[in-house]
Amino acid sequence: QVQLVESGGGLVQAGGTLRLSCVASGSTFSQNPMAWYRQAPGKQRELVAGITASGGRTNYLDSVKGRFTISRDNAKYTVYLQMNSLKPEDTGVYFCNADAARTVYGMYHWGKGTQVTVSS
Repeated sequence: QVQLVESGGGLVQAGGTLRLSCVASGSTFSQNPMAWYRQAPGKQRELVAGITASGGRTNYLDSVKGRFTISRDNAKYTVYLQMNSLKPEDTGVYFCNADAARTVYGMYHWGKGTQVTVSS
C-alpha cells in the first residue's frame, strides 16, 4: 500500500510563500494523476490543484489560480505545491493523494497532512 508523507507547512504572514512536498512510496505513483487537497477548520476537504501522471497538464481551484503551482518529479516519487501570495483563507491542513476525478488506480490512504497557517 502506498504511503504519503506531506511536509513543508508552517506559519507565514499574508503575502508569504511556502513550498509543500509529498513523498509517496509504491509503484503506482508515477502512473497516477495526483492532487493537493486542503481542509480548513469546520469545512470539507477540497481539491486545490491536480496534475496528470506525466505532469503535462494541471488544474487549479479558482481561488488559487495564479498563486499556486503544482509539479511532480516521478523519479523522486514526489509531488510539490508552490504557494505564493498566501492569504489567510489559505489556512488549513494540506494533503496529497490521487486526483479523485482522474485516477484509475484509486485513492491511497490519507497521510497526516501538513498544517499551513497564514496570519493577516
